[in-house]
Amino acid sequence: MGLRVTLMGTGGSAGVPHIGGPDGAGDWGSCDPAEPRNQRLRSSTLLQNTSTGETLLIDTSPDMRTQFLANRVKSVDAILFTHAHADHVVGIDDVRILNRIAGRPLDAYGFQATMDELTRRFAYVFQPWTTAPLFFRPCLVPNIVAPGDTLHTAGLELRLFDQDHGFVHSLGLRCGAFGYSTDVVQLDDTAFDTLSGIDTWVVGCFQHRPHNTHAWTERVLGWVDRLKPRRTILTHMGNEMDWATLRRDLPPGVEPAFDGMVLEFS
Repeated sequence: MGLRVTLMGTGGSAGVPHIGGPDGAGDWGSCDPAEPRNQRLRSSTLLQNTSTGETLLIDTSPDMRTQFLANRVKSVDAILFTHAHADHVVGIDDVRILNRIAGRPLDAYGFQATMDELTRRFAYVFQPWTTAPLFFRPCLVPNIVAPGDTLHTAGLELRLFDQDHGFVHSLGLRCGAFGYSTDVVQLDDTAFDTLSGIDTWVVGCFQHRPHNTHAWTERVLGWVDRLKPRRTILTHMGNEMDWATLRRDLPPGVEPAFDGMVLEFS
């Protein structure tokens, strides 16, 4: 099986630039507005089995429609939610178009607390579908997964683990040689055991200073020293994380992501 990973959104909850700025054109913080790789949408990621074409969407970003068009995504087969924070889920209404393309409800996966929160906030999305063929609302079939599970969906095998995201927990995953850990501030031994031996790790790194709910540069580099992947790619970055500065200053094997970045695994 070949795996293609597309990082469609690599920014934090406010994106980059933030709303505002001295002229209303955006608050870029420390990021150079002339560098296009500093413009970051909110987090959605695609995993595709290149042998079958089946595709898994990770999180439904508020910027999901823009991301699908920019990356020429034609369809998805299932959705995995890492957690229920707004910057990862409130694009959920655009799933109705994915339902129309697929011609069916789509399976959605998440930890119990995540699915409970989603079904409470978006109850209409999880109601059984009784009217065909036009989907006038999103329709997802909830599936509960747990840390330690191996999930088979969209032609992929995913090993799932728990992540401490401060006030809530988020879902991390491994798919073959690839690991994905957005929105995390602490990782336990089980997470490191699951990630052991990976080639490439995409991991959230919000800013340079310590943070209550997100990992920061020093902490991520400590994790890298322990895990020793060949390649580490920072995502979920705020507006103090300038792409060129990170590219210059990070140690070998560690680099910043950018929206639309594609990773290929054979």
